[in-house]
Amino acid sequence: MRFDIITVLPGLLDGPFAHSILQRAQQKGLAEIHVHNLRDYADNKHKSVDDYPYGGGSGMVMTIQPFANCIEALNKERQYDEVIFMSPDGERLDQGIANSLVGGQNILILCGHYKGIDQRIRDMYVTREISIGDYVLSGGELAAAVLVDAVVRLIPGVLTDETSALSDSFQDGLLDAPVYTRPADWQGHRVPEVLLSGNQQVIDEWRHEQALERTQQRRPDLLNE
Repeated sequence: MRFDIITVLPGLLDGPFAHSILQRAQQKGLAEIHVHNLRDYADNKHKSVDDYPYGGGSGMVMTIQPFANCIEALNKERQYDEVIFMSPDGERLDQGIANSLVGGQNILILCGHYKGIDQRIRDMYVTREISIGDYVLSGGELAAAVLVDAVVRLIPGVLTDETSALSDSFQDGLLDAPVYTRPADWQGHRVPEVLLSGNQQVIDEWRHEQALERTQQRRPDLLNE
């Protein structure tokens, strides 16, 4: 699965994609992540990618031409399943969206900055707009990294335990149950006896009950959905 990310700050994404699961996914050849510097596609000699907004107001707006140049160049090389703009007014990212994206082959992600990007880019090229929460970031880069991480870990073969992603929170509409590891007794705080019983059916039932209880306490809205 391939991800192309257009950004004015490519260095901001060096860290997230060079470690842990995302690094291993690329080393295994299961995911490709390519970051494109928007300034490389600017037509002016100063490589500027922003201008003042029509109608006045504070801030700057990212201009059409650099985005159009980059998107058109990438479109000549491959067909994208989705062209995603990371935006606070997009649909809120959840596990269902991540699950739906993992079936694709090529994803193009646009990262905004300043006051955003010219609306015509959104109208002409973007097929989906995604937010990672009801707050505003300085740019779309960190949001793009979150989206890529959420999707890549679902690609078969990325995680060492094939069932790990299936048991994550939200996969079945519930938060995950509490988890424990050695030692069984730490300063008088013991692991629940049911987890030491060896009876997998009883353990699974306990975990489901705990997941329901935790979801009811912390995210009752998930049960309503």
